[in-house]
Amino acid sequence: MLNINKENIEVIVIGGGHAGCEAAAAAARMGVKTLLITQDKAKIGEMSCNPAIGGIGKGHLVKEIDALDGLMGLVADEAGIQFRLLNRSRGAAVRGPRCQADRKIYREAMQKAIASQRGLTVLSGTVASFVSENKGPIKGVCLENGETILAQAIILTTGTFLNGVIHMGDKTIAAGRVGEPPSVSLANDLRRFNLSMGRLKTGTPPRLDGKTINWDILEKQLGDERPEMFSEYNSKPSNRQVECRVTYTNKEIHK
Repeated sequence: MLNINKENIEVIVIGGGHAGCEAAAAAARMGVKTLLITQDKAKIGEMSCNPAIGGIGKGHLVKEIDALDGLMGLVADEAGIQFRLLNRSRGAAVRGPRCQADRKIYREAMQKAIASQRGLTVLSGTVASFVSENKGPIKGVCLENGETILAQAIILTTGTFLNGVIHMGDKTIAAGRVGEPPSVSLANDLRRFNLSMGRLKTGTPPRLDGKTINWDILEKQLGDERPEMFSEYNSKPSNRQVECRVTYTNKEIHK
């Protein structure tokens, strides 16, 4: 059961990914009693696909989050194992800071930041539906275990989990991400509000066994000698920096 006074909850955030962590922490920083509900709180801050933060068109966004006192820049700096400024030879407007992050360090650092945020409570659970009468204002959420929690505002940050599916070749499975179930009940409940629905796609490259790669023939790609951090609070990396290796596809691979 939820070990908090449910009557004091003002904001509920559904989903503990990148957006959910920022939304929940931001609400709590404003002095609002906030509840973050996610399927498994041990997966908060999980880097599902690409262990990189920033890049072209994205790095400036991380810096904007930092300017708003957000978490991602701080956590990325703590977890970064290689920092590079992309498009360095071009104008400042199109440059993109990027870091490769250690997945484990990033996850643990984000969970620590969330746990230490005053006014923010985390609950492991699955939201099945919204509390609403006759398609009126949403007043709370119902969990799969039957528990109801009311709040003044509900923030939906479910990422790929709403009625999510994964395609692997000609095989399709229902999942929010590999090894985790999708949020089907909540997706179905949204339909009663006559919202326009659509589906977004994200592609994940195949993983390679590092033991099968001839690293000696690959081009080395080093990080910047004087890395640019994402957060204004940091001036240098926290971890030993590593090199990347670069290779290229060919016509045979594209077949």
